Amino acid sequence: MEQQPTMTKSKTATPYPRDCTFSLEDWTTLAKYWYPVARCSDVTEKPTSVKLLDVNLVLYRTTHKVVAARDLCVHRGTPLSMGWVEDDEIVCPYHGFRYATDGACTSIPAHPDANISPRLCMAVYPVIERFGLVWTSLTGEQDNLPYFDAWEDPDFQQIVCPSFNIMGSAGRQMEGFLDVAHFAWVHTDTFGDRNNAFVPKYKVSDTDYGLHVEYTSTVSNYSKEQQHLNPPDFKWLRVFDVYPPFTATLKVYFPEGAELWIMNAVSPISARETRLFAPISRNFDKDSPVEGVYDFNLRVFDEDREMVENQKPEDLPLDLQMEAHIMADQTSIGYRKLLKKMGLSFRYTS
Repeated sequence: MEQQPTMTKSKTATPYPRDCTFSLEDWTTLAKYWYPVARCSDVTEKPTSVKLLDVNLVLYRTTHKVVAARDLCVHRGTPLSMGWVEDDEIVCPYHGFRYATDGACTSIPAHPDANISPRLCMAVYPVIERFGLVWTSLTGEQDNLPYFDAWEDPDFQQIVCPSFNIMGSAGRQMEGFLDVAHFAWVHTDTFGDRNNAFVPKYKVSDTDYGLHVEYTSTVSNYSKEQQHLNPPDFKWLRVFDVYPPFTATLKVYFPEGAELWIMNAVSPISARETRLFAPISRNFDKDSPVEGVYDFNLRVFDEDREMVENQKPEDLPLDLQMEAHIMADQTSIGYRKLLKKMGLSFRYTS
C-alpha cells in the first residue's frame, strides 16, 4: 500500500467567503479536508481560475511545483488568474505586483526601492499531485486522501478522465455513487438491467478512514455492447471504500482476474455545484484507446447527473428521519452517519 503524503497546513487563514452558500459551521468543517481541483495535465504556466467551497483560487505550474493560491491581488483586488507567470513568480496585470511561490510579494514596480511589508502577500494553499490530480485544502488539517494502490501498479493502466460538472450537491453525488439499488433503473442505457433489480444482503464496515463495503451480485459491469462476454451466473464483486467527506473508490472484479478501479473524487465548487474527477485503473484492454473509457464514463455519470440535479431537498439530509430507507441503503446510511460524526449539521449544505 502506497505511503500517504505528509499533510501541510495553509500558512494564511482564509476568511469565510462573502455570499457563501454553506453555513459558517459547515464551511469551517469542510475547509479542513483535501479536494481535487484540476487534472495535473491541465495545470500549466498559464494561470487558471478554479473555485473550491466558494473560494476563488488560482492554479499555475512553475519549474518545480504547482501553486494554489487565493485568486486575489491584495493591492486592489484584481484576480491573479488574469496575470501571467514570469521567472516562477505570478504577476498581477493591474499594477505589476509580483508574488513568489510562498506568497510573498517580491516587487512593487511603482516603488522599486520600497521595503515590502510581509503582510503584503497572497494566501497560498498546500498542494499534492496524486492520481493524476492536483489536490488542495484551505487549511490542510485533515488527512482524507484515499488509497488507490492500482495507480502505482505497473500491471495496471492509469487513466484520468476529463472532469465532469454537476449542478447539484457533492453529498448527493457521493451517495449516488455508493448506491447499489439504482443500477437497474438509472443505468439502463449503459450496463443496468431492469430484469435484475434485486439487491442481495451486504455488509458495511467502519474503518479508521471511513467505510468499507463488499457487495456481490449478478449485475454485470460490461457495457450493453459487451454483455455477451458475461459468463452465465457469474458473481460480480464490487468493493467500495469511502473517504469522507467526498471521495470514494470502487473496485470491480471482472471474469478471468480482470479488475477495474474507479475513484469518485468530488470537488465542492459550492453548495449547488460539484466538479467530479474520476481516475481509473484497469489491468485489461490496456492497449485500447482511452477515448472509449472517457465515453463510457461520461455516459454513466450523465445518467447519474440527471438524478442528482433533480433531487429534493438539494442538501443531503443527515437526520435519518427526513427520508425513508430500505435494506439496500446500508452504505448511504453509513455515509450520512459519517458526515454527521464529522460535525456537519443535520441538514448541511454540501
